[in-house]
Amino acid sequence: MEAKTSEDHLKVQKMKKKVLRKQVRAQHTLMRHEGIKCISHATQNLVIANAGLGNGMSRQQLLRILEEYGAMETLLMPPNKPYSFVKYRTTEEAKKAFNALNGKEVKLEDCSQNIVLYINFVEKGMVFLLPPGLMVIEKIISPEEERRMLESIDWKGDEDTQNAQKTLKHRKVKHFGYEFRYDNNNVDKDKPLPGGLPEICSPFLEKCLKQGYIKHKPDQLTVNQYEPGQGIPPHTDTHSAFEDEIISLSLGAEIVMDFKHPDGRTVAIMLPRCSLLVMTGESRYLWTHGITPRKYDVIQASELGHKVRTITADVGDLTLNRRETRTSFTFRKVRRSPCNCIYPSVCDSQKGQQRPVQPSFPQNEMEASKLEQEYVHKVYEEIATHFSSTRHSPWPRIVEFLRSLPTGSIVADIGCGNGKYLGINKDLYMVGCDRSKNLVDICGEKHFQAFVCDALSVPIRSGSCDACISIAVIHHFSTAERRLATIRELARLLRPGGTALIYVWAMEQEYKNQKSKYLKEKNGSKNKDKEMNTATAQRPLSDQEPDNSSQDSAWSDQLLNNLKDESCDAKPVADFRLPVHTNRTSFHSQDLLVPWHLKGGTKKKEENVDTGLVPGGSKESQELSPVFHRYYHVFCEGELEAVCRSLDCVRVQKSYYDQGNWCVILEKL
Repeated sequence: MEAKTSEDHLKVQKMKKKVLRKQVRAQHTLMRHEGIKCISHATQNLVIANAGLGNGMSRQQLLRILEEYGAMETLLMPPNKPYSFVKYRTTEEAKKAFNALNGKEVKLEDCSQNIVLYINFVEKGMVFLLPPGLMVIEKIISPEEERRMLESIDWKGDEDTQNAQKTLKHRKVKHFGYEFRYDNNNVDKDKPLPGGLPEICSPFLEKCLKQGYIKHKPDQLTVNQYEPGQGIPPHTDTHSAFEDEIISLSLGAEIVMDFKHPDGRTVAIMLPRCSLLVMTGESRYLWTHGITPRKYDVIQASELGHKVRTITADVGDLTLNRRETRTSFTFRKVRRSPCNCIYPSVCDSQKGQQRPVQPSFPQNEMEASKLEQEYVHKVYEEIATHFSSTRHSPWPRIVEFLRSLPTGSIVADIGCGNGKYLGINKDLYMVGCDRSKNLVDICGEKHFQAFVCDALSVPIRSGSCDACISIAVIHHFSTAERRLATIRELARLLRPGGTALIYVWAMEQEYKNQKSKYLKEKNGSKNKDKEMNTATAQRPLSDQEPDNSSQDSAWSDQLLNNLKDESCDAKPVADFRLPVHTNRTSFHSQDLLVPWHLKGGTKKKEENVDTGLVPGGSKESQELSPVFHRYYHVFCEGELEAVCRSLDCVRVQKSYYDQGNWCVILEKL
């Protein structure tokens, strides 16, 4: 009897070790794919490995399993992933589910296969961001309008009468207005098709113009019909063929469309039936889009009552569904002049033109370090004196943070620049550091304590600071991993209970219908020479008085690169080079180069210096001053907060928007 008990005990211990190994493996997978770190203490949020849409778990079955242990606020099932996220209303309910389900074997209903669930706690679930310039409008037309538009397309009629019709490998297609030629990925602009666009489309297009979804009435229409299992390879529509706005109407069935950035990030976006996809700017010119051939897809469900108008961060309403026949109406405006977009390396109109060579987006750690060395570190060494002359007015909310700290607090300013915040509160012991020796020397001239170091490795003892500030620094790091590492280094310096204030430049320079100071001064007084003719017009933290107003991106992996087809409407994106930003305009890319027009003499010309043409700069500034380019990653709403929440050693006390910048206050746990 005792021998049997001992044997059972060994089996239990062996099983516990196996579950622990699988848990650790699941943790590594989540960190690698989503940048989300699992934590050891209990929270309301769980990640469940082997219970995802990617390995056959349906939403309905997972809901039934999880509902036994308490009320759920959210269930997120990322497309094509083998894991899901659930948030319970209380931590106790989440602990109950963890204890009951971790290591539990269940049978998948759709295929009768047995799987084992492995569960971890996380601080927060996933945050999804749309590609910049992309929008989805649900229920743009009624079911009756959908029926009439579908019936207007005669797939059996004479192919040569009113339009060009082809049966391609992956779909049937008809062109109206102009035929898209798949042999050269372009349109013959001198040979319009007879009949123009179908009259049935006119009310829909008028609605789009009135609602502001498009600025110009399209003159080209491509109608595609997809049977279940069909798709289109990833591509961008040829730049020289069509204008910026491309809109696509989904009829007959919903579909998942996959978007991919040249740096490897991917987003799977569900396009509901009767919805309109709008692509402009970066999403139109830079991201590829395609439809993976498969018979099952990920669509929205309704078990938790979610209802979204535009598909943004909420993917809590997804489940598996068999595809049905879908027809798309894609409208474009034929381009009559060469494309002059800010993505010359992927633009067929601009290939071969003589222009300064722009750096490529880094593909690895070595390339990232080299990019930052050339387009951040060297630039600030060159422009330090001029830069310092434009940095003299502290920002009120940063001053407020520093003055709120207890007397005698030890505070580190990581990336202190010329030290304008080091002397704000005489009751603090403040020390600064910066990557630029010349800026640190300026701090010394002001009798501030500062030293040279990299924000990724600060030579200060762990847990020795009561507070830290990082103002306009982290947006200069060129990969998500390096930005996360910088925040982790800030947290290392803090004692438990210590706080850190972080500011980064925002993608959204117009927020809550208010333009930032940066945009407002686009047409400001010409007498503001210091602000308009120099790079102060580009700085994210301007020296004007601001108002006191107040998602690490998660990307789904798609097997898109292996899909090649001559029926693609354009050429694949390759060799992405960073665009140069135009002064005082909205951002169209998250990763870009920002010009700095140097005043006060000519500097030697290097890779990051251009004494010639500067997009958006004045003629005088082009002729009289060298132009340096600084690398920036501008943050989307929710992105900074999501990166911070991925660290289990801190919590976000507060997050807010301050004059074109996203800001967080962290507390060390």
